[in-house]
Amino acid sequence: MSTLEFSTLLVEEREDRVVVLLNRPEVRNAIDQQMVDELHMVCAALEQNPRVLIIAGTDGVFASGADIAQLRERRRDDALQGINSGIFVRIARLPMPVIAALDGFCLGGGAELAYAADFRIGTPDVRIGNPETGLGILAAAGASWRLKELVGEPVAKEILLAGLVLRAEQALAVHLITEIHEAPGLMDAAHALADRIARQDPLAVRITKSVFHAPAEAHPLIDQLAQGILFESQAKFDRMQAFLDKKADKKADKKADKKAGKKSDETSDRKK
Repeated sequence: MSTLEFSTLLVEEREDRVVVLLNRPEVRNAIDQQMVDELHMVCAALEQNPRVLIIAGTDGVFASGADIAQLRERRRDDALQGINSGIFVRIARLPMPVIAALDGFCLGGGAELAYAADFRIGTPDVRIGNPETGLGILAAAGASWRLKELVGEPVAKEILLAGLVLRAEQALAVHLITEIHEAPGLMDAAHALADRIARQDPLAVRITKSVFHAPAEAHPLIDQLAQGILFESQAKFDRMQAFLDKKADKKADKKADKKAGKKSDETSDRKK
């Protein structure tokens, strides 16, 4: 992606992860067509070279929603194209996990982008919700079906039908976010989570994510087929052997310590 030009995103590439910052601070990082197009470019790169994706905002805001000026001009044919829903589905289907690091406003399309992530962490200033019905439309880019899976039907209806905007502690209580960090430490926390993912076997993570999101009727067959693939991977043999070697080393060290302790006791008894 280093050769690509971005005007609405700040992109940092690392060996095992990509960090994307939504960067339209003049409109509180509202999601417009250009940002959608650039997010598609990021997804294309990550589909070719799977890595963890961290998404965050700039200037203390994740994303205030879709760009209302553009949204105001969209008509039926635009809705049928699924402009925002298409990119959010693509993000949700990325091979490796996606982490959304949320600060400040995370509303409308911004919230739906966060819902598409595998992990959501936030700051005490997070405000997350879907005020679309107040604008005469519905949350059509994922919230109408993802949200009830994430927080349950009663809370989802409060958000979607009654305009409830959750504060950080409320979002944590319903597990919409899983961690709260002060703003200066938010990205460190996101990278710490990415580090934990990086310690796992990448292929096992990719396949587990795919199996997790498979429809109910695909189980248990899909689990068995996926496990069959992993049972033949070299990483499985190497990691399990390393586990067994470590366990054997601990057992040997414990035995040696016990033997040394016994000798010490015998020496002490002879001195007496």
